[in-house]
Amino acid sequence: MSGGLRFPPIRSLRVRITLLATGLAAGVSLVLLWLAWTLIGDAVSVVPQMPPGTSVRVGSIDVDASVLAEHLRSQAREKVLLFGSIAFCFVVAATGILAWAFTSRVLRPLREITGTARRLSVESMGERIGAVRSKDELAELAGTFDDMLDRLQAAFDGQRHFVANASHELRTPLAVIRTELDVTLSDEHADIAELRRMAGVVRAATERAEQLVNSLLLLARTDGAGLMSREPVDLAVVVASAWDAARAEAGKRRIRAEFATAPAPAVGDSALLERIAGNLLENAVRHNVDGGWLDVMTAAGPQWSVLRVRSSGGLIDPMIVAELFEPFRRAGVARTARSGAGLGLSIVRAAVQAHGGMVAAEPVVGGGLSVTVHLPALR
Repeated sequence: MSGGLRFPPIRSLRVRITLLATGLAAGVSLVLLWLAWTLIGDAVSVVPQMPPGTSVRVGSIDVDASVLAEHLRSQAREKVLLFGSIAFCFVVAATGILAWAFTSRVLRPLREITGTARRLSVESMGERIGAVRSKDELAELAGTFDDMLDRLQAAFDGQRHFVANASHELRTPLAVIRTELDVTLSDEHADIAELRRMAGVVRAATERAEQLVNSLLLLARTDGAGLMSREPVDLAVVVASAWDAARAEAGKRRIRAEFATAPAPAVGDSALLERIAGNLLENAVRHNVDGGWLDVMTAAGPQWSVLRVRSSGGLIDPMIVAELFEPFRRAGVARTARSGAGLGLSIVRAAVQAHGGMVAAEPVVGGGLSVTVHLPALR
């Protein structure tokens, strides 16, 4: 019937609760009605019995006592059955109506949750259920649903931000390559020197793109993922190996390096732990000042093995230190450095978290940054 009253389907939770409550009320009422009918019959049966053949005068008529007793028993049972049936119908009807009305009120937060879930999309992730009137499990469910939506929205926003930044970073070297190729190919008088210069620029841009892709892959591997392997690793040995890769650039920029690397045994993926130390040392050299300094320390404790890398550099606002661990952030400025992919500290944080450790950073007085990593110690 179009435009008529529509009832929820039989599998609706509201319908099922109403049917269950009505069925229970009907069952209990039938049991009570049967008990009343039985008790009335038993109560009439215990009336003192007259000797056989005894007559009882009722008004002006003599009636056999046994017939009178049976008649009274039947009348009592019929009355109980009649009024009990009426009461049964009223109880069942009232139970159904009340159950239908109360379930509508009780399940209202659930309908709001369902409606919000149906309306959600990537463009409307900001919609929330909000506070509900009831303070029961459904209110707790609504709060849990809103918390889940907050986490999902943060994840979607982070993903969009990451993809946008990654696209920007990849576009830069590709644009350099295309521009150099177009300029060189359009020059009919380009000589070998010009071609070599173009090849050098293209190679540098290709290496930058390759570095960025490798960093993205490493970040995707470590961010929220488990460890591929667990083995005893000494952070002092890892630092020495990582310094071999950064030593040349530090020498070119006359950066003084001091090491206090006591044995610091930890457990984890040796490749990721070396990447942690390597990224910290590369950042300390790359974002340093010519003739600056860096200080590396490793130490072992009862629960944590510590790696700290301090270096000189530009002044950093303490309010934006936490942003340095976000992808494509360099000294608090997004996508402005001439070297690096802006993923170094992001990879450090992801790798440390994969090991169950902690990482924190703080600015150095006078300029520079200090990064401290705590990793579970070997027991």
